[in-house]
Amino acid sequence: MEHEWQVEVRRRNMHILMLAQFYPPIIGGEERHVRNLSIELARRGHQVAVVTLHGEGSPELEEDCGVRIYRVRGSMQRVKMLFSEEGRTHAPPFPDPEVLWSLRRIILREKPDVVHAHNWMVHSFLPLRRWSRAKLVVTLHDFSLICASKLLMYQKELCSGPALSKCLSCVSDKYGVTKGIPTLVAHAVGGRLERNVVDMFLPASQAVAEGTQLIGSGLPYRIVSNFVADRIETLDDTEHTENEAHVLLKELPQEEFMLFVGDVMRVKGVEVLFQAYAGLEERMPLVVIGRPVNDFAVGYPANVRVLQSWPHKAVMSAWKRSSIALVPSICRDSSPTVAMEAMYMGKPVIASCIGGLPDIVADGETGILVQPGNPLALREAMHTLIHNAVLRQHMGIRAKQRVTEFQATKVVSRIEAIYRELVY
Repeated sequence: MEHEWQVEVRRRNMHILMLAQFYPPIIGGEERHVRNLSIELARRGHQVAVVTLHGEGSPELEEDCGVRIYRVRGSMQRVKMLFSEEGRTHAPPFPDPEVLWSLRRIILREKPDVVHAHNWMVHSFLPLRRWSRAKLVVTLHDFSLICASKLLMYQKELCSGPALSKCLSCVSDKYGVTKGIPTLVAHAVGGRLERNVVDMFLPASQAVAEGTQLIGSGLPYRIVSNFVADRIETLDDTEHTENEAHVLLKELPQEEFMLFVGDVMRVKGVEVLFQAYAGLEERMPLVVIGRPVNDFAVGYPANVRVLQSWPHKAVMSAWKRSSIALVPSICRDSSPTVAMEAMYMGKPVIASCIGGLPDIVADGETGILVQPGNPLALREAMHTLIHNAVLRQHMGIRAKQRVTEFQATKVVSRIEAIYRELVY
């Protein structure tokens, strides 16, 4: 017979299997979220493993801060012509035979109580759901539950919801007709199955819950935001050596500057940002750090410094040195950790009033919210903060205080409680 303390230990320690198409060293907001969540759960005593797609140069099995990382090969990965970007071979919206087989083998080894999926990797698990007996949790980082292109945009504008004619046009534009139509069909079939077997959806914001039509659907869901680690390291926390990352920091301006971090593409608001910045009479330098996509017509204004993707510690050092953070998205970003990271470093944030950003940035307190896609409003907000150092300082202090609501200590506890509710 078990003692009470033994029962409590058993209840506290769960076996958790994360599914994510990418994992560091491939870096993005979603990848950092999965890693931070996994490490924090392992730190709390849970047995945590991650299954992700194999990337060139990465080991098939390794341990990362107490988390086992399985990198598996997928059948779709072998068809290189299906993917436009080398190194980012996405999971398909249907079961991948090789991934499914690998998942079955790993599940037999790990015996998870909970499988927590973060993107279309979930589709390779769906046929195994009942056999595994694990509870299935799906975090919705975007709108992929109802939108095959994931962004819920149509003809460069916000989409009101799926319709056959719109979706056919959209996927054909994004993936090409040959890939787009099969993707749309598979997404529709897989989406129905997903709704039937998922035990809990975790939309990252109210905007995602609304956009994916979870509200009023009868499907189980809880809104749980993305989060940042309780302590985020910068290059200033490491030895100052002349390594490549420290050399990168020499590319930053010596004077005060504004900073944008993210993919350099239209939906992230870069086109609007450049239009707004070009009209400023007195400018701080503008630094842009991110993966270049350049799917917009506007040229780069003078005094803009565009840098390629940086290591995360270097990005955090750039936030630390910056004066104003810019998040001018024109799409419904679900719960952008980039805004949280800027706030962690005590920076005021100028952000679009769209998606999950209003949940993070308190207008007039920790930054300024502006109408998305409006260069005049964005320019006015930049002008206000450029010319008011005292306001910048006050907003930065409040931002650093507010971001504690979006740190691992609080958010992971909510996720952990949801696991327990499902398992026990």
